[in-house]
Amino acid sequence: MPNIIFEVKNHIGFVTINRPEVLNCFDYETLTHLGEIVDDIRTNRNVRVVIFSGTGDKAFSAGADLKERRTLTEEQVRRNVNKIRTVFNDISSLPQPTIAAVNGHAFGGGFELMLACDFRIAVSQATMGLTELKWAIIPGAGGTQRLPRLIGEAKAKELILTAKKVTAAEAYDLGILTKVVDANDSLITECLILVEQMMENGPIALEQAKYAINYGLGVDLQTGLAIEAKAYEMTIPTKDRLEALTAFSEKRTPIFTGQ
Repeated sequence: MPNIIFEVKNHIGFVTINRPEVLNCFDYETLTHLGEIVDDIRTNRNVRVVIFSGTGDKAFSAGADLKERRTLTEEQVRRNVNKIRTVFNDISSLPQPTIAAVNGHAFGGGFELMLACDFRIAVSQATMGLTELKWAIIPGAGGTQRLPRLIGEAKAKELILTAKKVTAAEAYDLGILTKVVDANDSLITECLILVEQMMENGPIALEQAKYAINYGLGVDLQTGLAIEAKAYEMTIPTKDRLEALTAFSEKRTPIFTGQ
């Protein structure tokens, strides 16, 4: 079986880390394969939303494969860290909305993969955290940057500098998780409810709204407004915009094609 499974159903891309025997940890081969899939998703017009998850009910991902790390030279460690950072940055910048379906524990790089997604829905029994300092390293795939932006500086420092693990309920209270579900069999169902709500909207508008938010957050207001204006311009000549107006006048549900 491949270490990453990728399927497309009803315009939804399902990406599953498939190494349950090692808690879905990332070795270099897995990261390379994941990066190739993410590159494909970026330009795949058939994919409108992406759900990332792990195989089994124990772990979303426990992060880096430490057994592999023990065998690596310093240069190979740098290679691996650069690869995971690049892949997660690519996930964060995907034009399609992304959801982390957190089916179990998420530590280190697994937690950073969650943070690279737009939404995070987890099972109640999951625990998570940036535990890298326990291994005398620091989060290297975006954790020190994305977590403070999500929950604020002080709380992020507390979690990172203590290498603290939190429960799903605690993560929800901190604003890390979008929702918590009681059982694994409810997880994808809950994700699909969110997907359905988003996919009722125009696909191009969905991408442009995400673009405006992502790139507007890191700049001053006037620059952000200019980014928003540019993103709006992308929607004006689309067939979907005209279809929405026609459907409104005809009192029916619009049929969007992503054009």
